[in-house]
Amino acid sequence: MKKHITVEVCCGSVDDCLLAEKLGADRIELNHALELGGLTPSLGTFLEAKRQVSLPICVMIRPRGAGFDYTEIQFQAMLKDAELFIEHGADGLVFGFLNEDGSINEERTCQMVKAARGKEAIFHKAYDSTKNMEDSLKTLIRCGITRVLTSGGAVYPNIVEGCKELGRLQDLYGDQIQILPGGGVREHNARQVLKLAHTGQIHLTAKNTLIDESTGHYHTAGNRSGLEYLAVGEMNLKKIMEQIRGFDDDDPDTLVTLFPG
Repeated sequence: MKKHITVEVCCGSVDDCLLAEKLGADRIELNHALELGGLTPSLGTFLEAKRQVSLPICVMIRPRGAGFDYTEIQFQAMLKDAELFIEHGADGLVFGFLNEDGSINEERTCQMVKAARGKEAIFHKAYDSTKNMEDSLKTLIRCGITRVLTSGGAVYPNIVEGCKELGRLQDLYGDQIQILPGGGVREHNARQVLKLAHTGQIHLTAKNTLIDESTGHYHTAGNRSGLEYLAVGEMNLKKIMEQIRGFDDDDPDTLVTLFPG
C-alpha cells in the first residue's frame, strides 16, 4: 500500500535547507560541519533558515566531534544553546549523552528533554554505540524522548542489515517512541530500509563534497586538504527522493519519477 513517507534531511547550511525543501523533504535536521558528523549550528544560521524555509527544523545540540561523554562545562553550554534555539522557534532538539562505559546518561538526557519545553526531543545516533539496544530504548522512553535516530546498532555492517533490528523494535515499542532509520541511506537501499524498518519515516543527508578554491593558491598541487567541505548534493537527493516517493509497500519495485529529465 502506497503511503506518505516522512523524509528528514540532515542539512549543514541554509543553502542545504532550501534544497531540501525544493526537492520535497518534510523535515530538517540542522547542523554545522557535516564532515564532523554534525555540530551545533550558529543561531544566525538557524534564524535565517527559519526565515527562508517553511519546513519544521530540529536543531543539533553537539558542541564538538568525537564521543558523547561531555564535561559539565560543555553540558551547561549545551543547555544554554538549547534554551536559545527553543526561544527562537526551534521545532525540536537533537542530542545524545553517553556515560564513559557507553551506556546512556539518563540524567542528562532527561534534563535536555525538559529543556525542549514540549518540543520534539530527538536522541541521535549515539544510541547505536550502546551495548543493549532494547534496554537503551526503554531508558529513552522513560526520559520522554520523541524519536531516536538509528541504523540498528554498531554490530551491523550497514543500515539494511540493521533495519531488521529496527523493524523488531518498531513492532515492540513503536507506540511509545518513534524509530527513525538513518545513517547510510542511499539511492540503492532507500526502499529496502523503508520495507524492513516499516517506520513510515527516514533520515538522510545525500551529501556531496564541494570545493572552495579561494585559498587554493596556498596548497601544493594534488593536495586538496582544507579546500573540501560537505553539503547536501542536489542530484544525490533528487535520486533518493525519487526512490522514496515512488515506494509502494506492496510493490517496492514500483517507481514514480517525480523529476523527469
